[in-house]
Amino acid sequence: MENIDVLVVDDEAVIREGLRRILEKEGFHVETSASGQIALERMQEENFSLVITDLKMPGMSGMEVLKAIKVLQPEVPVIIITGFSTVDTAVEAMKNGAFDYIAKPFTPEQITEKVRKALDQRAVLIENIFLKKELGEHHGFDLFVGESKEIQKVYRRIIQVAPTDSTVLITGESGTGKELVARAIHNHSNRRENPFVAVDCTSLAENLLESELFGHVKGSFTGAIQTKTGLFKVADGGTLFLDEISNISLTTQAKLLRVLQEREITPIGGTQPVPIDIRLVAATNKNLRTLVPQGTFREDLFFRLNIIPIDLPPLRERKGDLPLLIAFFLKKFSEEMGREIRGLAPDAMALLEDYTFPGNVRELENIIERAVVLAEEDLIQKEDLELRLSGSEGTGVAAYVPQNVEELKETKRQIRERAVEPIEKAFVLQALKRNNWNITRAAEETGMLRPNFQALLKKLRISVRSQMNN
Repeated sequence: MENIDVLVVDDEAVIREGLRRILEKEGFHVETSASGQIALERMQEENFSLVITDLKMPGMSGMEVLKAIKVLQPEVPVIIITGFSTVDTAVEAMKNGAFDYIAKPFTPEQITEKVRKALDQRAVLIENIFLKKELGEHHGFDLFVGESKEIQKVYRRIIQVAPTDSTVLITGESGTGKELVARAIHNHSNRRENPFVAVDCTSLAENLLESELFGHVKGSFTGAIQTKTGLFKVADGGTLFLDEISNISLTTQAKLLRVLQEREITPIGGTQPVPIDIRLVAATNKNLRTLVPQGTFREDLFFRLNIIPIDLPPLRERKGDLPLLIAFFLKKFSEEMGREIRGLAPDAMALLEDYTFPGNVRELENIIERAVVLAEEDLIQKEDLELRLSGSEGTGVAAYVPQNVEELKETKRQIRERAVEPIEKAFVLQALKRNNWNITRAAEETGMLRPNFQALLKKLRISVRSQMNN
């Protein structure tokens, strides 16, 4: 094993050398010390993963060594060696922080079992120390904000997976922060000095997506006036993030599967495969497992992507983080806009606490940004939030009353957008249905240019492929 340094402390040479042979046979690097004092001097010079110390030693006892280690390197587990006559004392040592004890005489199997368990505990302890440090500094992790047990589970999974090259699949509703997770994984990985490349799989047409991902050679298709390097190659040595991967076609899925298997790409129109070294992180707001039996997502690709799953909880399931998130966004936007906003009025806070946040954290961020702009006092009022409520709570029209002509224009624009959106959505969906979901024909029939029709689809967040499968 690499970087597993064990320090053995015992005044008996036969014990020291016996432990050295047992542990080195298992692949550990072992140093020995004949006294507690020398051992502690070494620990101030070097970092060790584990210490095994005799309890009864002349000069400094094992108990004293244990207490000193808990000050010098508290994350290092300590295993106590003891004779049968001092087992009670060994138990006392465990109360003072020792991981376990080994009673003499012992077998190699007993030693290796306890050592591996102690190292597993150390990994968890280091993770928790790191996590507490992050939480203590800004109540979150990287650009995340939150302390709830639901979001801490996500932090732990990021810490676990980041040092590896395993493929990660991030799932969660829109607005939960899937790209933040992908960036956190990259930033805590060994690839952090290399590129992080993000691709939105819904923003590009099928042929353009393949060209973006794999690249193309000059003249390979109409419009290919020069050779283009694909994003797989741009991300070489780093991380490629494919957002909303459920939207790629079966043809592109097959090519992506081959890339993950072969670790090489062939540009469109090219003949020679190009090797790549990337870490793939994918994200989706859909359940890919349910798309497999529908025939819209390849089962073999799903299993390739789902090696390490990370599921992001919606904001309604982590309401304990709401005050922290509100405080964070208030501070952010108050500073950006030069406002001095102290907080929210009680009825405004109560309204947010009862709200379900269909748009999750992204929606909360937009609400607070708007409220900071609209607030006339140093406390945000209920009407400043402009929540679109349902049922008896409201009609969906903003309760805010404009104070000047510019605010009136902006309020009218917002209300107009809200009113028009359902009509626009029905307009494009009906046009697509009449034309068998062909975008070009739908645009022609409605008298729109194809790029404008596509822009309207994007604005309304309509995926033609998803609608066809519904």
